[in-house]
Amino acid sequence: MGRTRTPVVSGWFTEDGPEGGGFRLLGTRCSACTAVFFPREDAYCRNPHCPGGGLLAEVPLSPRGRVWSYTDGRYRPPAPYASDPDAPWEPYTLVAVELEAEGMVVLGQAAPGVTVADLAVGMEVEVVGGVLDEDAETGTVWTTWRFRPTGGAA
Repeated sequence: MGRTRTPVVSGWFTEDGPEGGGFRLLGTRCSACTAVFFPREDAYCRNPHCPGGGLLAEVPLSPRGRVWSYTDGRYRPPAPYASDPDAPWEPYTLVAVELEAEGMVVLGQAAPGVTVADLAVGMEVEVVGGVLDEDAETGTVWTTWRFRPTGGAA
């Protein structure tokens, strides 16, 4: 059976960014006030200072940013979080990243193998694709975004 890559949330990212840019988060920009939103907003501008009348257009967000904050998850979250209670729990690292051009902070998991010991506030990171879960029965690979250090100094 073939494997099907399926985003955990449709329309929040693309694995084929503009001009061969690779993985990118997708937001929306209001044409009236230029505010950018992530997660995307398709109904109305959420900026309370917007003059109104603008259109919302999809925009790829910055592929890089700087660590704003980080922490680790050392316990299995309670329901309704879906996980196999018989599988061993793997701690994970959460990273809040201030995107380079937009200045907004986006939360995501760190790439596999990146721990809190590898991070520092101000460190440059990039957004990359990752796998959240796989369903062997259906062949579905649930994809998401992750952040990994670029090697740039804080």
